[in-house]
This record gives sequence, structure tokens and C-alpha cells, in this order.
Amino acid sequence: MDAIQVTDYASRLVSAHGDKAILEVSQKMRDCEASGKTDEARDWARVRETIHRMRGPRQK
Repeated sequence: MDAIQVTDYASRLVSAHGDKAILEVSQKMRDCEASGKTDEARDWARVRETIHRMRGPRQK
């Protein structure tokens, strides 16, 4: 997955799932790791990191 696809997917997940997008992505990443799909797991990790960057620092 290229950077544009990662960003697009992250945006769509946040729009669809809101704060639960991280949970969805983390579950998909763990499922891929358990199945031995390391490349897909790496893609999901990139999506998760992109969502974290999109959300920015936590505010008090």
C-alpha cells in the first residue's frame, strides 16, 4: 500500500468509526500477524500510525 492509499484508508476509517478506528485497525493488524500475513500487518500498522498523526496531540 502506498502512502496515498494509507492516508485515504485512515481518513475513511476515522470517518466511519470515529474514536474506535484505532481499535478496528489494531484488531486487523493482530489478525494478520496471527495468520502470518506480515506485509498486510505492516500496512495496518502504517494506517494506525497515520490515524494517530491525524488526531494530533491529546488536549486536556
